[in-house]
Amino acid sequence: MWKSTTVIFILASGVTLLFRSAPLNVPDLPETFWGPEKNRGASKEVRPFAIKITKSVIEDLNERITKRREFVEPLEDSAWTYGISTTYLKDVLTHWSTKYNWTEREALLNKYPQYMTNIQGLDIHFYRVKPYIPPERKNIKVLPLLILHGWPGSIVEFQKIIPMLTTPRPDKDFVFEVIAPSLPGYGFSQAAVRPGLATPQIAVIFKNLMLRLGFKQFYAQGGDWGSAIVSHLSSLFPDNILGTHMNMCTGIMGTSNLIWRIIGSYIPSLVVESEHADKMYPLGHHMSRLLEESGYMHIQSSKPDTIGTAAGTSPVALAAYILEKFSTWTNPEYRFRPDGGLLEKYTLDELLDNVMIYWVTNSLTTSVRLYSEHFSKAHMGSRIDELPVSVPVACAVFPHELFYQPESLIKDKYHNLVQFNHLPRGGHFAAFEEPALLADDVFKFVATVEDLKKKNIAKNKQNTEKKIKEPTKI
Repeated sequence: MWKSTTVIFILASGVTLLFRSAPLNVPDLPETFWGPEKNRGASKEVRPFAIKITKSVIEDLNERITKRREFVEPLEDSAWTYGISTTYLKDVLTHWSTKYNWTEREALLNKYPQYMTNIQGLDIHFYRVKPYIPPERKNIKVLPLLILHGWPGSIVEFQKIIPMLTTPRPDKDFVFEVIAPSLPGYGFSQAAVRPGLATPQIAVIFKNLMLRLGFKQFYAQGGDWGSAIVSHLSSLFPDNILGTHMNMCTGIMGTSNLIWRIIGSYIPSLVVESEHADKMYPLGHHMSRLLEESGYMHIQSSKPDTIGTAAGTSPVALAAYILEKFSTWTNPEYRFRPDGGLLEKYTLDELLDNVMIYWVTNSLTTSVRLYSEHFSKAHMGSRIDELPVSVPVACAVFPHELFYQPESLIKDKYHNLVQFNHLPRGGHFAAFEEPALLADDVFKFVATVEDLKKKNIAKNKQNTEKKIKEPTKI
């Protein structure tokens, strides 16, 4: 057995080397002006912001929901396997139009301090939440933490985790100041008016945001698109990143990765630990599941304005399009339930808060354009996603995430992987579903990195003192 394993390993290594291209250089991305011409002279001040939607917008919304067209009935016993169940969607819309109180929900979304500032021509919206430190713990260290959402999420995802991150813990000597922006083109952050704003370019914007707020170095956390952006922050601006935590880690998705996945389908132990092999194999099962869930990606990558217009100009269509993802991406088994399992991890009000962010800002089209920019020839041809990351990195692996990457393949990109944890429950929307689990994992990671920094400082000090004591040789 060991002979065949060795042969396969040698062949895989040879093929990997064959397909490996020359080392990549870190590009110096320009600070492109992405906004309309009227923003050329925009102030760089950081100004307070509050969500304030007019009564007429809400009245118009309710009228559209009430005057909706009749739905086509779902197939018998199909649950959510053909997409959202229109039977259950009727219940959602009834709640939205009769029980959901925007005035109350708006007040909840405004409970944390919000701001707006113009960066590279775009007004960027963000929460900035400072911790409350009791007098008896005045020596506790406050660390800046940038947290980023993805699609079809928003800053709504962070409502429950923010207080968990900004509240001091008895066993930790640090706490976080949280900066949680809306991605450009999402929610209250302005969208680019010209092509080219992909995840690396967004990383430039958020690096500049943190610098403007006075943070030369900071920790970063992200899921979905947020993971891609914080990964780019780490590879492009390592001097600014203290450490990066992701709840959707992806390695280098190239030929080598594919080869090892195929090899692992025959000998899983070469690729993944036995206790986690079922997250990858049988390969056909997991690839079929991924294909089933990624149809949205193809249309958003190729025709974002078509789907944005089709789903974004009706609140009913918008809710159907977004809520379906909060069912199947939270747990694939939920698609077999009549209610899509929506209320297992969320309340209807929470889910509708997220839909409302897209509706009141008319941002579905601008949000899905990010797919087109990411999968463009320019971006894919740059190979910027293959840049290695040397800063400390943590991966929080939730069992129902859409795609599983084992630690062995993650390390191809993240060369300083200090934490790789499998969490006991949860899916794609970790901060929204399991905020306590995610917050615990972030604290654990940062504690590890801070301890390593202290040890390095002590070691360097010791080496310096040793050199001073050593007699000079003549």
